[in-house]
Amino acid sequence: MHHDNRIDYVEFASQDPAASRAFFETVFAWTFQDYGPDYTAFDDGRLQGGFFRGKPRGADDGAPLLVLYADRLQPVLEAVLAAGGAILKPVFPFPGGSRFQFREPGGNELAVWSERDLAG
Repeated sequence: MHHDNRIDYVEFASQDPAASRAFFETVFAWTFQDYGPDYTAFDDGRLQGGFFRGKPRGADDGAPLLVLYADRLQPVLEAVLAAGGAILKPVFPFPGGSRFQFREPGGNELAVWSERDLAG
């Protein structure tokens, strides 16, 4: 069911949509539908969106920072690294929890947060 005035779909520029797809399938178990070599749509179980071939911008360049939730940070951090992601900001505390920021192989910067710290 769609609701007025809510984010309904989000698109990311990616240097390599196939690499972005493989990364998010592996690390976060998102499902995908390809629409040619330059676009792949995803469903994370709650939100839908896509990756199109283009040059991504990072948060330091004014791009929005999308933040994902995880029950536990350590397994996600390890999966990000194993799947070819790069940690941009190691785990740090903030009011309400801890988080880290990473870049996926297609060039997008995202973050993962949890109410628990890295050991939790």
